[in-house]
Amino acid sequence: MSSESAPKKFANPAPLGLAGFALTTWLLSIINVGWFDGGAMPMVLAVALAFGGTAQMIAGVMEMPSGNTFGTTAFISYGAFWWSFALFLEFGHDKVPASFVGWYLFMWGVFTFYMWVATLKKPRALQLIFLALWITFFLLAAGEWTGMSALHVAGGYGGLLTAALAFYLSAAEVINDSHQRTVLPVG
Repeated sequence: MSSESAPKKFANPAPLGLAGFALTTWLLSIINVGWFDGGAMPMVLAVALAFGGTAQMIAGVMEMPSGNTFGTTAFISYGAFWWSFALFLEFGHDKVPASFVGWYLFMWGVFTFYMWVATLKKPRALQLIFLALWITFFLLAAGEWTGMSALHVAGGYGGLLTAALAFYLSAAEVINDSHQRTVLPVG
């Protein structure tokens, strides 16, 4: 009888990270497109800290043992994005010039663009999430720089698309794993 035990299989943390990202992005985006006003922002901030921020960071740390550099970088970075967004809104958004907010969004767009390039060898569903997201960041940045509300609204719709794609991939990974076959294709 062998004293060695079978290696333990760790759960895939990606569906958790994707769900945290998707839900928080959806809530912020429905404010950006104008379906709700800024009075709904406290709920976005709560979700940004608890699910978008914390759950994504946990997912990113869980990606480390598997050696998934992309997953670790993406989930910890976007978790930090949600934390920074919540802290910014809570502690001084009214003191920061719109042009500087534009730079914040633009630089997140730059980061997201090179993360999108990294997805080009990964499933199509992931590629589409990052494509929609870098475009969203650039639209929101342009809206801050120009003051054009149409760009802000377009960025909101980009965020809704991004969130829907992230929810889809999260669902696909959970459902496909549960059924041990492809129920929802990811490309």
